[in-house]
Amino acid sequence: MSTRDPIIELKKRIAAAIVGQDEVIDQILIALLANGHLLMEGLPGLAKTRTIKTLARNLESEFRRIQFTPDLLPSDITGTEIYTGEEGGGRFEFQPGPVFGNLILADEINRAPAKAQSALLEAMEERQVTVAGKTHALPELFLVLATQNPIEQEGTYPLPEAQMDRFLLHVFVGYSSDEDERKILKLVRGEEASQSSRLPPLPSQVATEGGPSGRTEKGTDGKITQQAVLDARKEVLAVQVAEAVEKYIVSLIAATRRPGDFKGSKLAQWIQVGASPRGTLALDRGARARAWLDGRDTTTPDDVKAVLHACLRHRLILTYEAEAAGVSKDAVLDEILKQVAVG
Repeated sequence: MSTRDPIIELKKRIAAAIVGQDEVIDQILIALLANGHLLMEGLPGLAKTRTIKTLARNLESEFRRIQFTPDLLPSDITGTEIYTGEEGGGRFEFQPGPVFGNLILADEINRAPAKAQSALLEAMEERQVTVAGKTHALPELFLVLATQNPIEQEGTYPLPEAQMDRFLLHVFVGYSSDEDERKILKLVRGEEASQSSRLPPLPSQVATEGGPSGRTEKGTDGKITQQAVLDARKEVLAVQVAEAVEKYIVSLIAATRRPGDFKGSKLAQWIQVGASPRGTLALDRGARARAWLDGRDTTTPDDVKAVLHACLRHRLILTYEAEAAGVSKDAVLDEILKQVAVG
């Protein structure tokens, strides 16, 4: 069995539970393979949380959910020092928070104030947490999957640009087609019927949503192991990027920073701030992961185009003129693709 087989199996399992969101599933796997974090944005009820929990159920991992609310404290995320008392030696010990897992669901991340949001900054960038002057390393497999609602503004705190930039991909979750909507109805009916007829599990079968990492491709309860993902990541890093593709990536990023170079377009009127170097790295990592998923060991310009919107839409700041005219970030990126030549 090749390294790619368990990842394709993981994709099939997620697709069986999530109808009509094939592109979203691909982008989640790209983030997993490229070792980057993912921000999912979409209206309520579009299976954002369900998709992430389905990934967790089928991958040997420690799954943790953090419900972001206005009263959330940084220590509720990272953990805190607790006093053991005289019986425990009278010392302080670190009690890890929910961020010490493999798959971290930051649900409705924009509902918590900046102080709570910032608790994730060090974890997302440096894969560690510092509490009371001591640094604690996070697991090797560590992925933050955050969700937010694009239309609800009351009681929300927009993520600052510095934190948005730490997400590898920004994915929009849209409505399913009418045919897929019927499939969703049948799927949920089947699940409800199955749950109603299921006997209560034995105490020995009750466990957390994750498990210890294994060395085989199929772990406990038939889950895909962490090692399968880590092995796949090594192969993704070995995917070749031709010089022409590298130049194309750099040219796309440069277009966001120097929109005035394109005299025949309105890019200069639309873009206030372009993508940072993280955007360049995101395009490179995303394109390699997509090529690997397709079974190729070399990236193409089409791989770059396929991940461009998810990699850059959260890294652009548009001008007031663009927002007033109703120009979206995706429309700006579409224009950049038209203006920047391949090769």
